[in-house]
Amino acid sequence: MTTIAFRALVRRDLRLFFTDRRAVVMSFVAPILFGSFFGFIFRNAGSDEAASKISVAVIDQDQSDLSRRLVSAFAADSALEVRQPALEEARASVRSGKTTVAVVIPKGFGDQAPRAFFRGAEKPDIHLLYDPSHAAELAMVRGVLAQHAMEAVSGEVFGANSGKYLDEARSEAAGARDMNPADRRALQEMLSGLEQWNDRVKVNPALGGNSGGGLSLPYNAHEEAVTARKGVVYNGMAHSFAGMAVQFILFMGMDAGLIVLAQRRTGLWKRLQAAPISRFLIIGSRAASATIIAVLILLVVFGFARVVFQVHVEGSLAGFVGVCVALGLMTAAFGLLVAVLGKTPEATRGLAILVTLILVMVSGAWVPAFFFPRWLQQASFAVPTRWAVDGLDAVIWRGLGFSAALGPIAAMLGFALLFGGIAVWRFRWETD
Repeated sequence: MTTIAFRALVRRDLRLFFTDRRAVVMSFVAPILFGSFFGFIFRNAGSDEAASKISVAVIDQDQSDLSRRLVSAFAADSALEVRQPALEEARASVRSGKTTVAVVIPKGFGDQAPRAFFRGAEKPDIHLLYDPSHAAELAMVRGVLAQHAMEAVSGEVFGANSGKYLDEARSEAAGARDMNPADRRALQEMLSGLEQWNDRVKVNPALGGNSGGGLSLPYNAHEEAVTARKGVVYNGMAHSFAGMAVQFILFMGMDAGLIVLAQRRTGLWKRLQAAPISRFLIIGSRAASATIIAVLILLVVFGFARVVFQVHVEGSLAGFVGVCVALGLMTAAFGLLVAVLGKTPEATRGLAILVTLILVMVSGAWVPAFFFPRWLQQASFAVPTRWAVDGLDAVIWRGLGFSAALGPIAAMLGFALLFGGIAVWRFRWETD
């Protein structure tokens, strides 16, 4: 008898589980979705699919044959997406986050770099203007630059013009009276040996090419973090707090919607219908209260971040307030949408959590958006949370003005109108 009852209870639980499609989605589809998403972003480098490229601007102020070869090598690198704008345009693009690094090749590079190859003196200064939130990508660009610069400069030194540079280096070594005679003689013999090797390579190119590479890095790299105002130091906590604030405000909006569902089931909304107030007033009051709560959450979160982690609003304070209010309105409308599209709190909660997590996932709140494939970076602008994170980044650590906040504010208000319009249209006073 006990065995029969046990089997019956197990069958009943299994039947209830599989008849609840939302439970099935959350239990099976959600882990597959999230596992695939993060596996896709952090896939192995050996994957056949090309990873997202680093956006780089190259400004060639030298326009020599050597600098052009360096720019061409940069443009052909599979890890980079290279543009060649003017200097001020490149600086503004880095400041706004559209370009990761700008490489400025100075005038005289083609003349100074080959001479600095042997002597290490009077190196040309290549400037790197970079987005301080992309430190890992800066390191990669620095390494790619070193590789291609050494290849280009060593090709110049050991190519058709090798005799000129080797003669200059040999003459300078002969005149270096402060050098130990044995050291000077060894340096002269090495330079003479290199010249002889170059002569043999010219006769028989199959012997090899740039055999003397790596003697000296032919430039100094000066790195400058570009934000809207000088002296602003990037604080990585700023983006983390922006992303987490957006996530938990969305959860708050979802809970507000579920509370509406619970109140409707108990008949509260039916009783409110009998009161001498309009439906729009009731819905509007719910939206207003959710907006106020959302703005309070943002203020408390960033107040804590300011006191504990020195996260400051480096840009427009009015822009920051505008983004906060727009995010609050969008969140309130999202909560109302959950309320009108759901049937019961129990049936709606799982799906609402899944939707909320997807919105946060593609916004760049968990993983910075520059890690995404190019197509996903573009597609993420179709969700309101991407605009929220970018808007907060713009006015906090990027130090941008109010104009930079207008786009995110307008986008979130548009989503608020969309969600709110659907909510009003589909609103029901009582459960079916």
